[in-house]
Amino acid sequence: MSLDVKTAPRRSPRVLVVDDEPDILELLELALLRMGLEVERAANVRAALQKLDSNAYDLCLTDMRMPDGEGLDVVRHIAGHNLDVPVAVITAHGNLDNAVAALKAGAFDYLSKPVALDQLRALIKSALKLPQSSGAVKKQAGERALLGSSPAMEQVRDLIGRVARSQAPVHISGESGSGKELAARLIVEKSSRSEQPFIAVNCGAIPESLMESEFFGYRKGAFTGADKDREGFFQAANGGTLLLDEVADLPLAMQVKLLRAIQEKKIRKVGATEEEAVDVRIISATHRALSEQVSSGAFRQDLYYRLNVIALQMPSLREMRDDIADMARQILLRLRGAAATEFSAEALQALRNYDFPGNVRELENVIERGLALCSHNIIRPEDLQLSPSTASASMGADKSGGAGRYPLTDYLDRVEREVILEALNLTGFNRTAAAKILGVTFRALRYRLERLGITGPEA
Repeated sequence: MSLDVKTAPRRSPRVLVVDDEPDILELLELALLRMGLEVERAANVRAALQKLDSNAYDLCLTDMRMPDGEGLDVVRHIAGHNLDVPVAVITAHGNLDNAVAALKAGAFDYLSKPVALDQLRALIKSALKLPQSSGAVKKQAGERALLGSSPAMEQVRDLIGRVARSQAPVHISGESGSGKELAARLIVEKSSRSEQPFIAVNCGAIPESLMESEFFGYRKGAFTGADKDREGFFQAANGGTLLLDEVADLPLAMQVKLLRAIQEKKIRKVGATEEEAVDVRIISATHRALSEQVSSGAFRQDLYYRLNVIALQMPSLREMRDDIADMARQILLRLRGAAATEFSAEALQALRNYDFPGNVRELENVIERGLALCSHNIIRPEDLQLSPSTASASMGADKSGGAGRYPLTDYLDRVEREVILEALNLTGFNRTAAAKILGVTFRALRYRLERLGITGPEA
């Protein structure tokens, strides 16, 4: 005996289109119907808000200017009522101020008039793949890598979760080693582009003469050595995300070309005569203050506003001192493998008191060093080999304004070298006796000797 089990037909995604021009409404509706979508119209802001309150939609497309209000009113209504509807705005050609305002208000993306059908299709596909808020099952493993439970870090996690649903450009600032690239990767993991390419580019590592060809690609014969067509970073990231790390290092000439590529969503290969459309989300990062770079004339103001639509500030480790002990234990757990190594109470206190100019990256290096130098599976303060603080290091310096004390790492190395050589000279270069005088283990002294290049009395 067989049973016929009937399942409900799968509902097509429903899109609300808001525009006061009947011709535009008809054009958009036709394009969306051809994509297999259900479409409802609204001719003004009031009608749109009524429909949003009484119906469920998978996407909303709204014009910016209408007789009874703006598309921003629709964006704010959706955000203010926590409606799970990605919304994109349609702006007049070249009016990027409106587009940026919409993105900051919570819009998913924007389109410029006249609407290009290829860009419309790309936007629709990206929007309809957005993870729903109820699908929080996808708690990314990477989220746990953002260590710390301080208010500053909780704020970062919250903002990452919110900006992941948008296509707005994000600018991540923070000191070196504070986790800027990790934050960018977490944004991508939580976004609709998680399965698409993620290309990270260090803008400071590319020679200026090669920048245009590296970013946009080139045609065969465009210059000497161009023996075949080559894709650039934008083409490689098409459909996904491009991270511009150390974006402050971009030369002004390249900033102009990058601005156009972001605004028009099109690029032209070196040696090509036509532009090609690209669908790329931009995330930028730098340890410098971009606003100061703008004031000094080193960075274009229009590009700054285009990149800095959503700002994400990564906290330094000094702002999370209460988290340092827990973070250190988690890092040690990951690094030690099957070993049973632990920190002494004094070592944890030393970590809390240290300023960590290199932030989390330096914390990881310090713990890895302590793991290598410790004995009896206990990491003690001397195993960590933390540099003296800036204040204590400067106590013995001359009073001529600090000359000779910078850069700090070189100065500290010189001080450490002098102290070690003094102890070695006192003991006739008996390393075991010198280690006792210095209050460090023999292994720790041997590590320091190798790092400073001290091999014998001739040093």
